[in-house]
Amino acid sequence: MNDIRIREIREADLPSVLDMVRGLAAHHGDVAQVTLGDLRRDCLGDVPWLRVLVADKAGALLGYAALCPLAQMQFGVRGMDLHHLLVTAQERGSGVGRALIDASTALTKSLGCRYMTVGTHPDNTAAAQVYRAAGFDCLPPPGPRFRVKF
Repeated sequence: MNDIRIREIREADLPSVLDMVRGLAAHHGDVAQVTLGDLRRDCLGDVPWLRVLVADKAGALLGYAALCPLAQMQFGVRGMDLHHLLVTAQERGSGVGRALIDASTALTKSLGCRYMTVGTHPDNTAAAQVYRAAGFDCLPPPGPRFRVKF
């Protein structure tokens, strides 16, 4: 792990991260529609929507964590959602995921946030164990949610 560096995403990382996002979508049975332009806008644009950290080993990306802001306005509290966490298959179990979680936690705290959330598929017990080991508590379902598409 000594030669692995966790850092914020850069322009040159976008193609590799795009491949990883597509792979994660396929793993979940989704068809990724994200483009390189979408990633550029959302990670590096004038008003970045996501904070993305990458695990870098000699210029090769081993994984990424994408964080999305949250708020509880009525309490004046900021939070962050660990929207995506991916570690390449060959690096799983090597500590890269934990390093990304720890760096995500540190970044979240540095931004004045008071909590970080993450969701997993109900059948993904391995991920649930990783998050519990990293200090996350299991939350009850939030109740009904609604959306409108534009």
